[in-house]
Amino acid sequence: MDAMSKPPPRRLRCAVYARKSSEEGLEQEFNSLHAQREACEAYIASQRSEGWVLVRDQYDDGGISGGTLERPALRQLLADIEDGLIDVVVVYKIDRLSRSLMDFSKLVEVFDRNGVTFVSVTQSFNTTTSMGRLTLNILLSFAQFEREVTAERIRDKVKASRMKGMWMGGYVPLGYDVRDRKLVVNAEEAATVRTVFERFVEIGSATVLARDLRRDGVRSKQGTLIDKGYLYRLLNNRVYRGEAIHKGTAYPGEHEAIIEERLWDQVHAILGESPRKRVNNSRALTPALLKGLIFTTTGVAMTPSCTNKGARRYRYYVSMDVIKNRDTGEENVPRRLAADMVESAVITEIRRVLRAPETAAPVLATLARDGHGDIAEADAIKALQTFHDLWAQLFPAEQARIVQLLVRRVTVGADGLVIDLRTDGIAGVMRDLMTPRVLEAAE
Repeated sequence: MDAMSKPPPRRLRCAVYARKSSEEGLEQEFNSLHAQREACEAYIASQRSEGWVLVRDQYDDGGISGGTLERPALRQLLADIEDGLIDVVVVYKIDRLSRSLMDFSKLVEVFDRNGVTFVSVTQSFNTTTSMGRLTLNILLSFAQFEREVTAERIRDKVKASRMKGMWMGGYVPLGYDVRDRKLVVNAEEAATVRTVFERFVEIGSATVLARDLRRDGVRSKQGTLIDKGYLYRLLNNRVYRGEAIHKGTAYPGEHEAIIEERLWDQVHAILGESPRKRVNNSRALTPALLKGLIFTTTGVAMTPSCTNKGARRYRYYVSMDVIKNRDTGEENVPRRLAADMVESAVITEIRRVLRAPETAAPVLATLARDGHGDIAEADAIKALQTFHDLWAQLFPAEQARIVQLLVRRVTVGADGLVIDLRTDGIAGVMRDLMTPRVLEAAE
């Protein structure tokens, strides 16, 4: 067969993929992504006689590491491959596609399954041959090795800098600012930090202190109200002792300490106590949920009470008949109930009522009538359905306030509890819980 009768080459649709790890320079008129694309397009043009044609879509990922496959342009490229729109993938270097040998093997599997060839402009090989695969694996191994060595070098530099007490960036603690890559004391915030340490020594309870700090509007460096988790991190942060920390080891820091050793030791002596003991201290300072709401069937009020047995504290609701040693003649009426049991039963009933389908309509109507029509119906329904999750995040004083709004009376009789709820108060509670002020208090 002569050259004139040779069939034309099969048309191969070629996609160029380009990637740049850092965002630096992306705003320039001609950057690294453009350079990669220009070289790849020139290579495709040189293969025009083989039927290579450039697809119109561009696949560029700027400012994204090659250590992950979660890249928008790469995901689109793989989707187009699965749809049969691409025959050849062209890159400037293989590490533009991936720096991970494991990730690249996943990509090659997708290429093979769809009959797609992979070509590197600066590293000539073809993945359809065994020699091409060997070359690819060798090059990828070196690319991954280079990435791991770079990461180790950065980690070693951070460690050495920490050992010298240098600030290496990251989260800036309350009480400090960063100037010229160094921590410097912010006088106003430092006074707040000292006050927090001193008040913790006075109160001895993180729960109560966090509640008080939120009530006083004390905020973190990021501007959010302080919660108990943040408070624990603050009290345990050795940066306030003028130290630099690396992987749990403290080194003398370049920055000035905010908390002196005596105050630090006092705080950590309290933190070293039994958590159960500190929880009991916290409970003693928080109100009972059903105070003033719980009565016996004879109309006698039940009042909060507690007893200590060893290190444990037990809470009760006790009939005033018992406290005043009165004989009512009602032997079957409970005179003492475990507080946790009866409070749990009341909260369960509140949650059941809030989640009931028939509750949503009157709540939405009340919100609209009271001038809160701006609250979306979907948001109000979601608040009703997720009340239990929000409840668990509230401080005891906030929980007691809500119970006072929702519970009219709890009656204790021989047959159990009768819980009378204020259904007309549900809308008000939902409105408060959905406002930014109360939602912040529940963070």
